[in-house]
Amino acid sequence: MYKLNSGFRWTCTTPIETEVGTFTCDLKEQNSHIQELEEQRLNQGIQINYQSEIASHLILTKAANEKQLEYLLSNLLKYGVLSASSIVLFGGILYLINHGFEPAKYQVFIGTPSQFRSPIGIVNAVLAGSRQGIIQLGLLLLIAIPILRVIISCLTFLLQRNFIYVIITLLVFTSLMYSLVGAYY
Repeated sequence: MYKLNSGFRWTCTTPIETEVGTFTCDLKEQNSHIQELEEQRLNQGIQINYQSEIASHLILTKAANEKQLEYLLSNLLKYGVLSASSIVLFGGILYLINHGFEPAKYQVFIGTPSQFRSPIGIVNAVLAGSRQGIIQLGLLLLIAIPILRVIISCLTFLLQRNFIYVIITLLVFTSLMYSLVGAYY
C-alpha cells in the first residue's frame, strides 16, 4: 500500500520481504560449460567479423562513389561560378572603359535590345565584339551552371540505378526549365 506523506512523496507502508537462496555447482561441469560457450563465441565472432568486413567494404565503395560525385559537382560549381564572374568582370571593365564617362539617362526606360534576349543572340553579340554581350554571356553561364549540375546529378543517379533520386532530379530539372522557358511564353 502506498500513502502520500506530508512532503508530497509516496511512501510504501507494507513490509518488504526478501528471500535468500543458495545453489551449488560442480566445478568440472562449470568449466566444461564455460569452454563450450567460449568456443561458440569464437565461431560466431569469426562469422560476424567476416560479415562486417563485407558490409564495411560495400559502405566504403558506396562512399567513394558519393565522394566522387560531390567532388565533381563542387568543382563544377566552384570553377563555373569563378569563370562566369570573370567573364562578367571582363565585360564590365570593357564596357566602363568605353561608356564610363557617359551620363546616365533615367528619364526614359530603355529595355534590353532584342539581340540579348536569346542565347544565340548573345553569342552573336559576343562574336561581333559587343561589351554588353560579354556581360550577358557571363550571366548566361552563371544561370547554366546549376542546370548542368542537375543534369550531371540525374545521369549519375541513373548510372547508379537510384531511380528515386532520378525522379527527384528530373522534377527539379523540369521546374528549372519551366522557369526559364515560361518567361518567353
